[in-house]
Amino acid sequence: MTEIHNKSQEELLAIIAEAQTQLEAIKRNKHKEVIAQIKELAASIGVTVDIHEDTKPNSKNAAIVPAKYRNPDNQSQTWTGRGLAPKWLKALMDQGRDKSEFLING
Repeated sequence: MTEIHNKSQEELLAIIAEAQTQLEAIKRNKHKEVIAQIKELAASIGVTVDIHEDTKPNSKNAAIVPAKYRNPDNQSQTWTGRGLAPKWLKALMDQGRDKSEFLING
């Protein structure tokens, strides 16, 4: 085991990065081993399996939704029209105004 008590910050960060890289490699190898075992077990009873990887949407690749509504009293406040309406829009609608008045391109 590496003695870490006398290491500099840079050395510790390098050790952490190396450990994370090694951990990811171990996880990938274990994943491959488990899938191979599943396929082998399935084949032993005459069954074929298709493994579908769980592909979670990557937030970095998610589409940015353009704003659809703008607060006339504060131009920096916008809303995409998705999810709960913001407080500024609810307050204006409570005053009897229609949200279509606040459409950005409408």
